[in-house]
Amino acid sequence: MKTSSPFALLSLCVLGFSSCSKDDKKDDVVAPALQAETVSNLAAGVTTTNGGGGQPTSATKYTFYSFANKAVVATADSNTTKWDVGFRGTTVIINGGNSGPGQGGALVQSGLFTDVATAPETGFAVDAAAGKAIPTGSGMGWYNYDGATNIVTPIAGKVILVRTATGKYAKLEIVSYYQGAPATPTATSVSRYYSFRFLYQPDGTRNLK
Repeated sequence: MKTSSPFALLSLCVLGFSSCSKDDKKDDVVAPALQAETVSNLAAGVTTTNGGGGQPTSATKYTFYSFANKAVVATADSNTTKWDVGFRGTTVIINGGNSGPGQGGALVQSGLFTDVATAPETGFAVDAAAGKAIPTGSGMGWYNYDGATNIVTPIAGKVILVRTATGKYAKLEIVSYYQGAPATPTATSVSRYYSFRFLYQPDGTRNLK
């Protein structure tokens, strides 16, 4: 009867330990932490004239943005799922409902951006003829409007939860509506330039932290 040499047994043990260690390392791989992204001075349907309330005086095209690609999307792709949100004046649309062919929806939630850890399972509104998923109008959604000064101010503690065009999730906080994001906008501040931060979850889960 053949017997294995001590050296052969030692080699098998080492190989077995090495294989197990590699498998353990694979199991211990942790997905990288999600990072919030900041966008500055995104022009939102800018025209050469400025109407009351920060609104353009005539109809202009939306500026479309993709959370997944962290980039502006061409107007020619407005009827695709390449974009997630669109900006024009103080109106923010979502790629779904009557605004686009995607699965988009949104809801405005009170709280701190950093504290919002999970997107809800239900409650997302879609854009419709009766109103947008993100309501427009002073105090209705993400901003307040001062008629005396014509200043639009984002409401502190408002986080927009977004279901994207492809059915994934993101959270969005609008920081400023003026070019350069001045701390105290004045009548001379140039409006319809969004600064915002967002966090996008690419894996399809509702985890937003």
